[in-house]
Formats: sequence, structure tokens, C-alpha cells
Amino acid sequence: MTEGRTRVDLHVKRLDERVVERAKTAGLDVLVYAPHFTRLPQIRERAAQFSDDDLLVVPAREIFTGDWRSRRHLLAFGLSDPVPDFVTFEATLSELDRQDAAVLVPHPEFINVSLTRAEIGAHRDSIDAVETLNAKLFPTHNERAERIAEAFDLPPFASSYAHLLGTVGAAWTAFDREIDSEAGLVDALQSGADRQLVRRTDPATRLRRLVEFAHLGYENSWGKLDRLFLSGMEPTHPRHIAYDDRFDDVAMY
Repeated sequence: MTEGRTRVDLHVKRLDERVVERAKTAGLDVLVYAPHFTRLPQIRERAAQFSDDDLLVVPAREIFTGDWRSRRHLLAFGLSDPVPDFVTFEATLSELDRQDAAVLVPHPEFINVSLTRAEIGAHRDSIDAVETLNAKLFPTHNERAERIAEAFDLPPFASSYAHLLGTVGAAWTAFDREIDSEAGLVDALQSGADRQLVRRTDPATRLRRLVEFAHLGYENSWGKLDRLFLSGMEPTHPRHIAYDDRFDDVAMY
């Protein structure tokens, strides 16, 4: 990393040798791995497997709160205990507060999977940053997110939100400090550390954005419907045995 500066892609969905190679080629120092429907211990194990002296991979969870119709996404860092998907929004926030996790809002007001402006305002004190630069979304989406972050004086962040290899490193958050651990990233987010948001704008990256956007439509329709209702109980289902019945009273399914 450049002395006193760390480039972080704050949200990717896949992780393998090719992703790591692409992240390093893009000049990233930190990659945040937050796959869907995967429990925290497995995320941590895989993140550790692909971390090295040149690239730190930080585990995180994009948690689906609420039910299928009212689901809201939260991106959580620094978790000490697993948190399931599909429990009430209020219960999720309470659990994240108990763990003193850093809480970020990905893709605000995007279709029906994101926190609205009113919800962000109502829970402003529980939120550490709002995504205002998402590499796979269009300028109108990101400009709307910028207005929301500014309205509630919340720090912004950028990510590739990469589900596909080609988008890794298409956008990142450059923090004006050295970050060499998960705890260091959590502190940077919770303290509102100075940062700059950067995105690539070359023709190839713009084309990949269109491919990712089309893939996102599948992910948020048939892809998740199949996983939730047709493929059996997911590892992050609140009634999974791994959660020891702790979330049964706030489970939506």
C-alpha cells in the first residue's frame, strides 16, 4: 500500500485465485468478501485462505433483513458471532449493535432490496457509511445515493459489488490511513476516516457494468427465489441448527 493510504474494494461476492490476481493488478490493498447465504465461520476461513502480504481479504456479511417482500440489506463488518438472514430489521440492528459491528448501507433505494431514504434517516445513528458509488449501478442511482448521504451527514463509500470476475476493482474507497487488519478497517469505518471514492471509466469497465447489471436482475429474482424456497434450508436461515434457536422469535420464515 502507499504509505498513509489504503485502497479498499468494500464489497465483492466471489473469491478465488483469479479474483485475488485481478484485485492485485488493480492496485487494491484490501478486498472485502461478503457472499450471499454463507455463514460467518466459512467466510472467515476463506478470507484467511486468500490473504497474503500483498492483499488483505476481510470477511463481512451482507445480511438480508425482513421477509422476501420487505427485505433490506445491511453490510456488517467486525462480527464476533454469526447473524442469520431474514430476521426483523430491528432485531438485526440490535444484534449488530450488541457486537459493536460497523454497519454500512449498500445500494440505498435500489429496487426493493435496499434501505429507503426515510429508513436511513430514522436509523442514522446506527449507520457508519452509505454506498454512494457502486460500480455496477448507473449514475442516476449513485447520484441519488450521494444526496441521501449528504442529507444525513453520513460518510460515503465505494465498491465494485462484484458478482462477476471482470468487475473486481472497478471502484474502490481510498482511505487516508494505513489499514492492515480487519480491526483497522472497522475502526476506519466507525470513526469516519477521511477517504476518496474512485471508479474506473474505461469502455471495457462500462461494458462490464452492463453485464453485471443484467446479472443483478437474475440474482434478485429467480436466483434468490430458488435458493430461498426451492433449494432447502440455507446455512443462514434463522431456524438453522447453527443458531441454537436464538433468533426463532424474530425469524420471518
